[in-house]
Parts: sequence; C-alpha cells; structure tokens
Amino acid sequence: MGFSNKLINWYHQNKRDLPWRNSTDPYQIWLSEIILQQTRVDQGLSYFNKFIEHHPTIDSLAKSPEKDVLKLWQGLGYYSRARNLHFTAKFITDEYNGVFPKEYNDILALKGVGEYTAAAISSFAFNLPYPVIDGNVYRVLSRIFGIENPIDSTEGKKVFKKLAAELIDEKNPATYNQAIMEFGALQCTPKKPKCEDCPFRLECYAFENNIINELPKKDKKIKQRNRYFNYLVVTDGNDIYMNERREKDIWIGLFDFPLLETTSPISSFDDIKEAFESFDLSLIDKYEGQKHILSHQKIYAKFWLASSNNIIKMAEKYTKIPLKEIDNYPVPKLIENYLKTIL
Repeated sequence: MGFSNKLINWYHQNKRDLPWRNSTDPYQIWLSEIILQQTRVDQGLSYFNKFIEHHPTIDSLAKSPEKDVLKLWQGLGYYSRARNLHFTAKFITDEYNGVFPKEYNDILALKGVGEYTAAAISSFAFNLPYPVIDGNVYRVLSRIFGIENPIDSTEGKKVFKKLAAELIDEKNPATYNQAIMEFGALQCTPKKPKCEDCPFRLECYAFENNIINELPKKDKKIKQRNRYFNYLVVTDGNDIYMNERREKDIWIGLFDFPLLETTSPISSFDDIKEAFESFDLSLIDKYEGQKHILSHQKIYAKFWLASSNNIIKMAEKYTKIPLKEIDNYPVPKLIENYLKTIL
C-alpha cells in the first residue's frame, strides 16, 4: 500500500470531528486556518464557534468594527492575524462581491494568507491538488523519509516542498492534506510520538535509526529580548483611563494602560511620577511581577495603582472607559488578568 493510501486509511479511523471539516465553505475553512496558525485545536475551537456565531458570513465580518473583531480574538495572541482577517474580509466584500476567490494565486494574494493557508483553502474548499506544509507535515516527512535538511533553510524548504508535491493524492487532495496534518497532530507528535502502533513504523527512518527526537532539524533559534512594562492605573471606582495602542509594536488596536517602558526593573514610584508629571499622582497600591511570554520577547509587567489630581489632563491624552463597559474593549491577556484583581 502506498504512502498516501496508508495515511488516508489511518485518517478515516482516527480523525477528530471538527466543524470546519464538515464544510466546504471557503469562509469557514479560511477562518479556521487563520485561527489555527499559532493556536492548538483545543483552544481554537471555541474561538471558531464564537466567530461563526457572531459573523456567519464574510459580509458580516467585513461590516464589524475592528475593535469588536479584536475583542472576539482576545486571548489568542498574534493579533495581526485578527487585523488581517478583518482587512481581507472587507477586501473580498469590495473586490469579489463577498464571494471567496477560487483560484490558488488569488487566494495566495490575500493579506494574511501564505502558501500553507492558500494550499489548505484550495484543497479543502475546492479540492485542488496543492500540498499543505506546516509544522506537522515537516515533522512527519522528516521522520519517515529521513530528511535532515533544516526546515528553516532555503534548501530544506525546497526539499520538503518537492516531496510533498510528489506524495499528495491528486484525486483526493483534501482528504490527504487533512490526513497528514492530523497524523502529525495525533500520532507523530513532537514529544513522545506513538511509534508502537504507527502504520509507518517498519519504514520510518527516524524510528529505525533511533533519531526521532532529532527530527525535524532547525538552523536558527529564536532569540528573546526582555522588556519591562510599568503601567499606570488610574481609576475613581467608576471609570478607568486606558490607552489604545496604535504604534508599530505588539497589540496594535488593543487597549492597555498608560505605559512607562524601562530597560530594567524599577522599584520606586518616583520614576512613575516623573514620567507622568503632569498628572500629579499619588500611589495607592503596587502589583508586582507579572511575566508574559511572547515568541520573541518576555514582558515583565508592574502595575502602579494611583490617584490623579489632574484628571482633565488624563482625559485629554487617554480613553476614559466606564468600568461597567470594560468588557467591550479588547485588551492583552496580561491586562485582562490584572483587571480581574481590581474589578
């Protein structure tokens, strides 16, 4: 039995019942793929259902304010995915009369859609023979076929792309693509893969040579930098003052508090008073040490709860939000966690 047939047989016996697999609607498939780009299925499922409930069509998503889209996305991270999703929904509504494009190159040209996502949509919605290559696929192919080229190298990407194109079942590309991704997610997992009952055990290069944990290989390691966020929290018990992030940085479009970023931790409120001198501040309380880890940075956050004798100045620079309406505003996870301690 060939590779694709064996893989598809495994899939029919082991696949999870996921809502986007029961549809060929390109909108639902696109939405699921964008959500799952940096998110596990068990976490992304509730977000997918929430989006479909609020926005069952592309047109509905396109008409929604960005703030509301970001609020629906809150907690998933990598918020550029949500902004691109919203932009592309409006683009499809304007340029394609709300009908999702069917050609691979047109799909690939959409903002926020790369080769993997374009291949997934093309195959799952339109049954076109474009192989998907994501982390799961890299892992499965590198282990079974013994590919030691780094997956983040130009040469490595060429090798995997060529092999993936040779292996895909052109008569049934949608099922094949689902199968190889599901196999990587459930069977050939990053740690402790289920080799004992693997249908490829007798032909798997990594298993035979005892190098399962060495594949796939990468050239580059992600370097993380430390950032120190000192948040000024001013509230009178009814309203709170927040900042809508619009600079080119993390969390664009989300709301956090007035921020003093420093190169190292600070422990004195005098630094906060000096940075926000015009607000005439008095310290009420301090919330120490919340660490928030992103892909390329670690954020160490402190929250300085204070009163201001110049609320007029605060209102000129920041957004005054009634506490009873705070849940309507999208915020980063670390801000959400802090708000739970004071509300």
